Amino acid sequence: MTETNEAATLSSSDCVDLRRFCWYPAVGTSGTGADWWRLNSYFQSFEYRISVLSLDEISILKTMLERLRLLEIGPENAADNLDTDKAAVWERNKREVFERITLYNQQRMELVGFLGVVPGPMRASAQIRLTV
Repeated sequence: MTETNEAATLSSSDCVDLRRFCWYPAVGTSGTGADWWRLNSYFQSFEYRISVLSLDEISILKTMLERLRLLEIGPENAADNLDTDKAAVWERNKREVFERITLYNQQRMELVGFLGVVPGPMRASAQIRLTV
């Protein structure tokens, strides 16, 4: 029995966020020459994996996406306090931005692990990778 409803499907923006959070670049639209990603087995594996998820897996993914969307804005929110070290009894945590980024990236790795894919090439953009 197949069960479908809007809450149990991934929207186009969900898929875009999945790619971003898993360090995969944007794929563009078909027919524009943007199908280059299909040539790489990492991209194919990732796209295949997100296209065959069960309803239960989609439900878990949506929860993970909501958490990541909140964590993504954390460093920006923490940056609001960078100009003040101390005010009355409040004292700035000088490691807050670093800690928020670390937590955000840790949750991104949780997402990659849940999907069972390798992190995308944007995770290690400063490294050279050879695929044989």
